[in-house]
Amino acid sequence: MPDYGLAESAGQLAWSWAVERLEKSHNYWVGTTRPDSRPHTAPVWGIWLDGAFLFSTAAGSRKARNLARNAWCVITTERADEAVIVEGIVEEARDPALLAEFKSVYKEKYNWDMGDVAEGIYTVRPRVAFGFIEHADQFAKTATRWTFDEE
Repeated sequence: MPDYGLAESAGQLAWSWAVERLEKSHNYWVGTTRPDSRPHTAPVWGIWLDGAFLFSTAAGSRKARNLARNAWCVITTERADEAVIVEGIVEEARDPALLAEFKSVYKEKYNWDMGDVAEGIYTVRPRVAFGFIEHADQFAKTATRWTFDEE
């Protein structure tokens, strides 16, 4: 993370470290942008599945309305002491096989049946992600940036 004055180090985190936290987190934060450019952040339940984050929200929710205008968003895990921050672009999930897998994993994770919901399920594929361990003696060694394609 050169913009933070941190050189690459042997202690930087592997992507598998981030994936483990993305899979295990119970709550997540989704950050979107309102039409007037003000930020909006809200907690969601979601799952990490096949290299993407999936969550649901009602079509009329502030998140959904924001994402309809600007598909860029930020997803974070619930623990700031072992933070994972994912920036990406949202797409509404439409593939029946993906929707079925999402619902199955979601029900297992949250004991919540999504029933026949076929709209309002979103997929976020990471473009860039950040991770770090907050402890003072570890932050400078572990702060890591992963890039998945050109920003």
